[in-house]
Amino acid sequence: MEDIKAYIESGILELYVLGDVTPEEKRQVEEMAAKHPAIKAELGEIERLMELYAEANAVEPAANLRERILNSIVTNYADDSTFDEQSEYPVSRVTSITPAKVYAFYKYAFAACLVLLLVSIAGLVSMYNRLQESNSQIASLQLNNQHFVGIVNLKDEELEVLQDASFKFLKLNGTPKAPQAQLTVAWSPVKKKVWINMRTLNMPANDAEHQYQLWALVGGKPVDLGVFDKTADTTDMKEMKSTALADAFAVTLEPRGGSASPTMDKMMVIGKF
Repeated sequence: MEDIKAYIESGILELYVLGDVTPEEKRQVEEMAAKHPAIKAELGEIERLMELYAEANAVEPAANLRERILNSIVTNYADDSTFDEQSEYPVSRVTSITPAKVYAFYKYAFAACLVLLLVSIAGLVSMYNRLQESNSQIASLQLNNQHFVGIVNLKDEELEVLQDASFKFLKLNGTPKAPQAQLTVAWSPVKKKVWINMRTLNMPANDAEHQYQLWALVGGKPVDLGVFDKTADTTDMKEMKSTALADAFAVTLEPRGGSASPTMDKMMVIGKF
């Protein structure tokens, strides 16, 4: 089926209808048309289109042309001397279009269309890539903006803590397990808020399986105030869980996620009011 389609699209059928084929090609076309109804039908369609084209482009001869030709024959003027120098109806100049020219035209037209298609595809791909790059830049700017807004809000909250007279600041000092350890806690009994100043945190960095846990000692009983990590870029203040009462604060090293009760032999710092 593909061979028949390729044969039809080769242009040989148009050349056959126009009579511009060799005897061998003529015989081959007729054999193919006899064997394949699709080729025979295509030949019929080409002939019909050629007839329509001839009728649409036919030139109507001048009304007095027949009489003048007869007069020319009678008088035996083969040089057309009996014709007026300027005819009432000028003769149309018709340029002969050979099958080769028709084939060449369509070939170059197809090549031009293909080039335009490839250029259009390349333009669309380039535009799509630029659009994707712009979307990525916008997303990055939005993320940076959200991060910046978060930092500004945190700084505002830190400043509020430092300026709020209801907050009490307590320095937690190291235990015999970690003598050099220290941490500053800000606590407001009125607002029941607890913050830790990560800038003052002086403890070894915890591993992936452990976290530091803050405790409030209320009447001798520990109250969980949340967990935190010590990392290289730990510089901000961090808000912990709320409490209205606290006699002291302490930090222990616990399994990641925290414990229900403190591990006393892992206590890092402690401070009392």
